[in-house]
Amino acid sequence: MGCGNFFFTILVTFSVALITYNIIISANSPLQQDLPGPSRSSSSSISVDPIIQMPLHRSRGKLGSSKRLFHTAVTASDSVYNTWQCRIMYYWFKKFQNEPNSGMGGFTRILHSGKPDKYMDEIPTFVAQPLPAGMDRGYIVLNRPWAFVQWLQQADIKEDYILMSEPDHIIVKPIPNLSTDGLGAAFPFFYIEPKTYESVLRKYFPENKGPITNIDPIGNSPVIVGKESLKKIAPTWMNISLAMKKDPETDKAFGWVLEMYAYAVASALHGVGNILYKDFMIQV
Repeated sequence: MGCGNFFFTILVTFSVALITYNIIISANSPLQQDLPGPSRSSSSSISVDPIIQMPLHRSRGKLGSSKRLFHTAVTASDSVYNTWQCRIMYYWFKKFQNEPNSGMGGFTRILHSGKPDKYMDEIPTFVAQPLPAGMDRGYIVLNRPWAFVQWLQQADIKEDYILMSEPDHIIVKPIPNLSTDGLGAAFPFFYIEPKTYESVLRKYFPENKGPITNIDPIGNSPVIVGKESLKKIAPTWMNISLAMKKDPETDKAFGWVLEMYAYAVASALHGVGNILYKDFMIQV
């Protein structure tokens, strides 16, 4: 028993140290606004950025000196766990909101419980209605796209861009507006593999819409995207999420990341590509 307790203590200590190290490294490394790809000093004749398949002269262009603010939106339930995550996230949001290089404008917690809670005055909150009983088929995440549809239709959003985030995200530095030229900015997830699941995805992204590689390896968060683009994407994202969950083959293939695939497909269907930033987020 004593050895077991000692091993557990060592494991916890190591885990805390690893998380702390990652946060410190991330906080001290500036989030670059240029894209991954060949070195700037390269004399290569490559004209396309292999990460996102866009011309290098465009991908390496300046984002402009004007302040382009984005609105940070986080969907949440009214669970104690989710509520504390939102409180912590909003605390760090306020810490970095007005720092140099920040594109962070307003903040909204989209609460999809259907009723206000006692934190409405602490965290700017929009109350959205949940899906009708049973429609989520036990997958509560399906409330997320439906909540975004309601918020985009009913709220007065001042900013022209939206950052879709999640309660368990912790902001460790000012976030610039990484979206440009009508493209979203997103984090590439290694486990979102459109090519691997092409036969399944063709149910929602038919061949006449283009190659399966038009679907980016992203989820809906973190993503910075134009507000008008998201207003078009969100209803499609919601409908595809529901259709995927209803289809046994798709549900089995995608499991808990089903709604992430649904957003990637919806974005591609509306012709909204994404710049992929590997340093947008660290995962621990």
